[in-house]
Amino acid sequence: MKRKQAEPSRAGQGATNGTSRRTTELTHVDRQGRVRMVDVGDKPVTHREAVARAAIAMQAATLEAIASGTLKKGEALAAARLAGIMAAKRTHELIPLCHQIPLEVVEVDFYPARERSELEVEARAVTDARTGVEMEALVAASAAALTIYDMAKAIDRAMVIGAIRLIRKTGGRSGDFIRPGERPSPR
Repeated sequence: MKRKQAEPSRAGQGATNGTSRRTTELTHVDRQGRVRMVDVGDKPVTHREAVARAAIAMQAATLEAIASGTLKKGEALAAARLAGIMAAKRTHELIPLCHQIPLEVVEVDFYPARERSELEVEARAVTDARTGVEMEALVAASAAALTIYDMAKAIDRAMVIGAIRLIRKTGGRSGDFIRPGERPSPR
């Protein structure tokens, strides 16, 4: 089978503040409409970083039990942190057509918002690679949020995981992205 030269994608060029140009080219579909993995072989290796967040709404007593580490199942935040890191490392196995990239850093932190009875999960992923690290940060935040649910479901099955989103990303041809309206990380 002959290897075809991938055409350069213009999707997302000029994106710096949450906006992007629309193009008719889909990067994961070839000219015949078949799904394909994007060829990143000719792209330069650059430093890339992404931060993603997920929010978990819950009862106030559930948030307090998680924050104080008094759940019967054990330390929810430690388990969720580990789950997020492990998930980031396996993103290419979970998301079709996602490249396996070398991760230099994956951090997962938690920020209780007691006034909203919500726990915010924040994941940060860093690499030097030919493709971005956004999916790794998003998968880490998602897996950590799911682990919080699993750890606390015995006392609050009505928890809601939502607002999984990319907060910012740096590096690569498409440039930097910062989600408008998001507060900076407390770290």
